[in-house]
Amino acid sequence: MTGMAVALREAEKALAEGEVPVGAALMRGQELLWADHNRREQLHDPTAHAEMLCLRHGAEKAGNWRLADCTLYVTLEPCPMCAGALVMSRVGKVVYGASDPEKGCCGSVYDFPGDPALSAGTRWQAGECASACGQLLSSFFRATRETRAGVPAGKETE
Repeated sequence: MTGMAVALREAEKALAEGEVPVGAALMRGQELLWADHNRREQLHDPTAHAEMLCLRHGAEKAGNWRLADCTLYVTLEPCPMCAGALVMSRVGKVVYGASDPEKGCCGSVYDFPGDPALSAGTRWQAGECASACGQLLSSFFRATRETRAGVPAGKETE
């Protein structure tokens, strides 16, 4: 199973749990170090993004906080917090699905890994499985809006 397929499976778990459906998988070559999904609501932790959980647990499993030989697959472009953590952990590559035009910091709003002042060395690649990743996010936010408007999820109005 590819890294992005694992990340998508994690995003589906998040969706089922009522979390923003973002999933991530930290790979070292073909070895899966850790896979996780957003757990902010479940853990009451604003830092419990899929990327942060993968970095924390994956580094522990690898026995090293330096993850230059790893690739992180994530279904949504990392936010400023996560992009910063990716650079600080020296992740070799980030592959993400859907772009985030509001908070994305791997090319959309800002290019944190590409900032020459940071000399990060972290590369990124956008758009892998972008449609599937975007559909999960769209369905979650549509259902959230409908619920807040008093319309049961799945009962669209005209």
